[in-house]
Amino acid sequence: MKRRDLIKGGAIGATAAATLTLAGCGQQDKAEIERLKAELEKAKAATEEANKKAMEAAAVAKERVEIAMVTTWPRDFPGLGTGAQRLAQRLSDMSDGRIQVEYFAAGERVKPFDSFDEVASGNAQAYHAADYYWKGKHPGWAYFTAVPFGLTYTEINAWIRWGGGQELWDELAGEFDLKCLMAGNTGVQMGGWFRKEINTEDDLKGLKMRIPGLGGDVMAKLGASPVSLPGGQIYENLVSGAIDATEWVGPWNDSFMKFYEAAKYYYYPGMHEPGSMLSFGLNKSFWEGLSRSDQITIEAAASAENDIMMAEYNAKNGEWLAKLISEQGVELRVFSDEIYDSFGEASEEVFEETQAHSDLAARIHASFARARADVGGWAKISDQEYMRQRNRVLGL
Repeated sequence: MKRRDLIKGGAIGATAAATLTLAGCGQQDKAEIERLKAELEKAKAATEEANKKAMEAAAVAKERVEIAMVTTWPRDFPGLGTGAQRLAQRLSDMSDGRIQVEYFAAGERVKPFDSFDEVASGNAQAYHAADYYWKGKHPGWAYFTAVPFGLTYTEINAWIRWGGGQELWDELAGEFDLKCLMAGNTGVQMGGWFRKEINTEDDLKGLKMRIPGLGGDVMAKLGASPVSLPGGQIYENLVSGAIDATEWVGPWNDSFMKFYEAAKYYYYPGMHEPGSMLSFGLNKSFWEGLSRSDQITIEAAASAENDIMMAEYNAKNGEWLAKLISEQGVELRVFSDEIYDSFGEASEEVFEETQAHSDLAARIHASFARARADVGGWAKISDQEYMRQRNRVLGL
């Protein structure tokens, strides 16, 4: 007999035997066999589901986007730091974990002001910072945080989204292999903390003040000595007397910095930062390598943080200002019209010098000035007049 016939015959015999065995089984045995068959089917389905999940996980891992994010803020610092951390978490949540962000606070990976070079070089993929910190690289960067007598939160949003601001920002950032998005705002900032009263322009002469951006250039025109320091170094310099004054943000943030321990005069409003926009800056090559879907996800996350942060500052500044006055004995002062006029004259000189830097700087300023006139003109008719009448009627 041939081997294949033997095998065939054996198979037929086994099938027949199984049939006879099943036929000869009792009802209890049949139930056991059916139970075993059901368990086999269940195990088979579980295996198929596990294989499916493994394939999906492998696909996610293959498409995972990893971002090293450096910042200029201390970890867990209210508003600025927590906002940056919230943005990092939102990117992960919106992508079901496919976009993974490793967050580094100031000094944890690089020094605060080294964030720009870390991302421009591609060593990290993103930063969260105030772009006016980079004005030494190009003065145009200042306009994309805040400039003296500049744009409020609602005005800068209008300029960036609808007035050509984003296109100019892209052009400037592109020169440094960066792509930048709006990712936070602190609103109109306070004028600063001073050890002595500031009654006239002469009181500013010789003053050592921590104030970055073009606002610092304005103070220099008035005889002060501007100093640029990251947030984590301001308190120690103010307490030691290395600086005589400082601006930071507003009552909520400033309370946590405890500036009131070294300076009791708290002046407002700040001419230097009327609506300080924060930036989520990404390495341009990294950005262009992303899918359009991932780009939209990142844009949406940054835009959400832009709104949420501003709402948080508006919700908390009033409460913390009251505490500074009632609990810490802070003296709230208003800059006089004379001093503000001096700020205005000095700012025009600074703007002229800024425009002379380059064609791009001149075009950025011209676009900004148009937005200030157009959007600001409408705000005067709408928001400002309504607020004046509302506060008058309600006695606010």
